[in-house]
Amino acid sequence: MQIWVDADACPSAIREIVAKAAHKRAIATTFVANHSFSLPNSPFVKLYQVPLGFDEADKEIERRVTAGDLVITSDIPLASDALEKHALVLTPRGERYTENNIKQRLRMRDFMETMRSSGAQTGGPPALSLTDRKQFSDQLDRLLTRAPEQT
Repeated sequence: MQIWVDADACPSAIREIVAKAAHKRAIATTFVANHSFSLPNSPFVKLYQVPLGFDEADKEIERRVTAGDLVITSDIPLASDALEKHALVLTPRGERYTENNIKQRLRMRDFMETMRSSGAQTGGPPALSLTDRKQFSDQLDRLLTRAPEQT
């Protein structure tokens, strides 16, 4: 298993949780982003910087992800692509995307995009709460604990 993080929109608190877990469990983890940021010094954690451009990080993750990997993203189309490659997908809020719920998420995303393009003010997601961080950390721990059985 390798962990791929869609790091452009990933909150720094979640990046820290992932980096610590990756180092502790010796799991190769790549944060993919179009900008630079600091990460803890670990042989298991690295930053892969992509060129500036729309969805460049998503495209790079989609190219590299393989079955059994874990992708951390809130991007629903990337999640769908990763699931098609039999990867696990977790959002920064700790929600699992699966074959059972991704089509509904894609439909809702498309609906909201249509609403926004027609002028509706839909707002963004709420700020990441301590509960969200805990839910993410707990779900990540569960996935990494079960990882050897899944590969």
